[in-house]
Amino acid sequence: MKITAPISRIDEIRPLAAAGADEFYCGVVPREWVDRFRTSATNRRIFGNLQSFDDLSEAVETAHECGSKMFLVLNAQHYAGEQLDALLDLAGRFDAMGGDAVIVGDVSLLGLLAAGGYRFGIHVSSILSCRNAAAAAFYERLGATRIIFPRDVTLSEIEQVVRAVPGMEFEAFVLNDGCVFEEGTCHTIHLPGRLGGPICLDKWEGKYTRTDGKPVDTAAIERNEEGYRRWLWYRFGCGFSVTEEGYPFGPCGVCAMPRLAAAGLHSVKIAGREAATPRKLKSVELVRSVRDRMRAAGGDELRTMAFAQGLRKRPDLCGSGYMCYYREVLSTLSPATEERSMLAAGGAQA
Repeated sequence: MKITAPISRIDEIRPLAAAGADEFYCGVVPREWVDRFRTSATNRRIFGNLQSFDDLSEAVETAHECGSKMFLVLNAQHYAGEQLDALLDLAGRFDAMGGDAVIVGDVSLLGLLAAGGYRFGIHVSSILSCRNAAAAAFYERLGATRIIFPRDVTLSEIEQVVRAVPGMEFEAFVLNDGCVFEEGTCHTIHLPGRLGGPICLDKWEGKYTRTDGKPVDTAAIERNEEGYRRWLWYRFGCGFSVTEEGYPFGPCGVCAMPRLAAAGLHSVKIAGREAATPRKLKSVELVRSVRDRMRAAGGDELRTMAFAQGLRKRPDLCGSGYMCYYREVLSTLSPATEERSMLAAGGAQA
């Protein structure tokens, strides 16, 4: 099972490959695009992109020198017709560079790329929200070669889809950047904090009334609001905090990696193109350590899961379920999870 990691600068590729990344993905916003369309939105993330075709070519070459693959992100949710034409030109240049795959979030673009005779693979972005076998088969007929599952799917759903479409590669999120809404149907953008930040972090205030005229249970409403604020804190990286070793807190599915591997996933994805390089490095190190332990443990899923939960030495955060991409894993572990996790952490230090 491969580890797929984000990059936003060429100098990140070699250290991330050395840390354990097998595949990379990046965006590019060339000057020509900005001049023509007055926007930088060639993909879902406005920030964290390479700035030129020369940078993209060097990124592909560097990744290949490291024995890795490079994917190009073209996953805005929709494009105007003129933009589609420009993206096909961009794709042609990427193909000539020897790029390995494009990640697509627009069905029209997917169909055009599949008909274009390019050598690269076509990956269905999580933006397209493939949630069942019928959708996966549809994308396969359109010409997709890999499907990236959306963030909030269950392991059982993943297993069912993978079994139903055996000729397709599949990828799933395993670390960082949880989406508060359903990413594939959310049409907002993540602005910098000075410009208001993500809309999902807006602190809305309202006045509640009951339709039957009875008094409002203010305490119950406040408990609900506090629970939501706490969930947002987890969803946004536990305040974007890290362990003493630099491992990131926040949305995570590393203890589900044994089951994802058993399901037949081709790769696990680390999110965060906009993140700082040290965070990316520690993210790759974390995922690789779990993959290494998984391989060493053979079929002992519980041992690997306990090791994964112990790496950050905060079983309380793992046990809350709020950080989990695949929360059902928690029910697999016995009540002694915390004790095993602490033992696993000790073993990791030894």
